[in-house]
Amino acid sequence: MSGKTILVWFRNDLRIHDNEILLEATKKADKVLPVYCFDPFYFKKTDIGLDKTGSIRARFLLESVASLRKNLHKLGSELIVRTGDPAEIIPQLAQQYQVSEVYHHREVAYEETEISEAVETALWKIKLNLKHFIGHTLYHKEDLPFPIKDIPDSFATFKKKIERDSDVRPCIETPRHIITPEIAEAGELPTLGDLGLRAPDADPRADFHYEGGETAALRQMHQYISSLDNMPLHKGARHMSDAPSRLSAWISLGCLSQRMVYHEVTKHANGAHTSGSPLILELLWRDYFRFMFKKHGRQFFNADGITDDLAQPAAGGDDVFELWKNGHTGVPFVDAAMHELNATGYIANNKRQIVAAFLINTLKADWRKGAAYFEEKLIDYSPASNFGNWAFVAGVANHTRDNRYFASVKLAEKPETESDFISTWLPEINDSNSLVEV
Repeated sequence: MSGKTILVWFRNDLRIHDNEILLEATKKADKVLPVYCFDPFYFKKTDIGLDKTGSIRARFLLESVASLRKNLHKLGSELIVRTGDPAEIIPQLAQQYQVSEVYHHREVAYEETEISEAVETALWKIKLNLKHFIGHTLYHKEDLPFPIKDIPDSFATFKKKIERDSDVRPCIETPRHIITPEIAEAGELPTLGDLGLRAPDADPRADFHYEGGETAALRQMHQYISSLDNMPLHKGARHMSDAPSRLSAWISLGCLSQRMVYHEVTKHANGAHTSGSPLILELLWRDYFRFMFKKHGRQFFNADGITDDLAQPAAGGDDVFELWKNGHTGVPFVDAAMHELNATGYIANNKRQIVAAFLINTLKADWRKGAAYFEEKLIDYSPASNFGNWAFVAGVANHTRDNRYFASVKLAEKPETESDFISTWLPEINDSNSLVEV
């Protein structure tokens, strides 16, 4: 092992706790070289003219990478930051620092997978190996009660079997010290302007402030779990349906480990059954969509999703999509939710279902346009959860549809016209301009 250096390529795993690639690298090598690349691919325009990453999420990402660097400093290490194609940067750094191997966490969506494959190909040309680890799910793939190809398409069946037959692994130890090669140029983080974005405006109506990074993630997790003491019990578990954890943004970037959240919630419950916890349910849905992406691949991005049905062409054109995304449909609840999304980068899950169902079922627009818009705007965007949820609302995720989970989309049929939410986010209501009768 003498003189061995392992490059740790961070992507959506921006933390030092419960991070297998980081701990394993410290055990297998004398020196560890942590690297993060700001890939221009994620800051380009999509084929329908949207930003692939909007300014709110980009700011959160910058804060998260800065936090990772700070936490690595506490361990005596450093984070190299570069902007450019990882397939060029990773091999170049590997040669510069005489790296023996490169570690990274495996992704499941096809764009992320193609980036990994490009890096792997480039490393093979210089006779280096890219080692893949699994670290983005609550349940480890090797612990599932079925092979990936046989994962139930029904979430209800998936949930029942996995809770009965699988266990969540314990968290991985955090390294106490990391030795890094002497680095001549660690690199500065880009600005939003460098990424082609302008700084988002702060909106005084926002009731929550997101700060990127592992430190803020752990603080929010502990605050949320502490708040469970003030919530009424529901079927043996704390009921928090009216008070979301707000942890999804940190989980999506890997600033917070799902396993840590699970074990902290379980520890707080003091042995009580936690399967009814809304937060644990959310983690299970995240796992389900990631495993479904692993099973079905690019099919999830087709108009007819993973079904065998030939999708009907979407009748709604660009005009109705523009009205929807700008909150100008004339339907108060839908418009208020879109104003909140555009201003803050976040709306609660039931609102996501309502605005998605309205775009798909009422405006007859292509569901993939809505999913692409959420990709730009959501601070907690992750490919599997976002496109998986949209496919479910569109009815193309499977044949059995878990209607109980998506029952709240029925609210879109008779949206509220008066509420504190609407008066906050849509102070001027003009029903005469409504696109539909309500």
